Amino acid sequence: MMHKIDKRTRARQFRDRLISAMDRTGMTQAALARRTGVDRSTLSQLLKDQGARLPNAQLVAECSAALGVSADWLLGLSDFPEQAADLVAAAISMPEASRAMVDDQIFAWHQEAAGYKIRHVPSGLPDMLKTTAMLRWEYAPAVGKTIDQAIGASADRLNWMRGAKSDYEIALPLSELDSFARGQGYYSGLPVSIRQDQLRRFRDLHDQLYPALRLHLFDKRAVYSAPVTVFGPLLAVIYLGRNYIAFRDTERVTAITRHFDLLVRSGTLGQRELAAHFDALISLAGQAEPASDGPDHSR
Repeated sequence: MMHKIDKRTRARQFRDRLISAMDRTGMTQAALARRTGVDRSTLSQLLKDQGARLPNAQLVAECSAALGVSADWLLGLSDFPEQAADLVAAAISMPEASRAMVDDQIFAWHQEAAGYKIRHVPSGLPDMLKTTAMLRWEYAPAVGKTIDQAIGASADRLNWMRGAKSDYEIALPLSELDSFARGQGYYSGLPVSIRQDQLRRFRDLHDQLYPALRLHLFDKRAVYSAPVTVFGPLLAVIYLGRNYIAFRDTERVTAITRHFDLLVRSGTLGQRELAAHFDALISLAGQAEPASDGPDHSR
């Protein structure tokens, strides 16, 4: 509910904000008068008037357009001087996404969120926890000569977390790990040795880094999640494949954070049970017969 203010206070706020916008843009009274189509004397009187006088809607709209600020802000109805289109552009962006997470944008987001908790639902398994052999199998067909960059980027993010700059919570579907252990679907053709080493790495890193690293395993049949990352209260990113959709407004960041919290509450295993679960998956990987239809690296 908006706080009601009297006309005199609103008029004073309009004058103060109009002068502030003029100072910021370097626009003189004469230039603003020309841009808005009013006499300079009319504008001068409006700025000097200490009473309750407010301009008509047409002049407010013209001043807003000329100065590049929101009419609501000039009138004290909003705390944001940006116009609506600019607010939307600042709150939502769609930067390009690499096949492997080696782009500077990803690391810049991590640096921006230093000290905040990062919540992550990967599109498959989390890159930062993968073995070198796993990264080479997965990304070499798509990124070719830049595979070493992908490996370096993964190590950079793991080292970032080891430096206690950010805590990580990673949520994974149980079915993804089961398919991985069995070498099925996306992981068809992946050698048993790579699968077992990767599962051991998950187990050991969680044991070494907990509680800075927490893994949450959820039942995909009960709750679904698109690939998302929440960088503290600053930013929430949805991964589309070719692009990210990045949200900076509080409402959407909070909503996606609550979605992640739902995944955590839906988790079927406690943190102390994860080591035994990974041991079981390692055993399963050794017993399972990989599918015979060859590797499929498509997403």
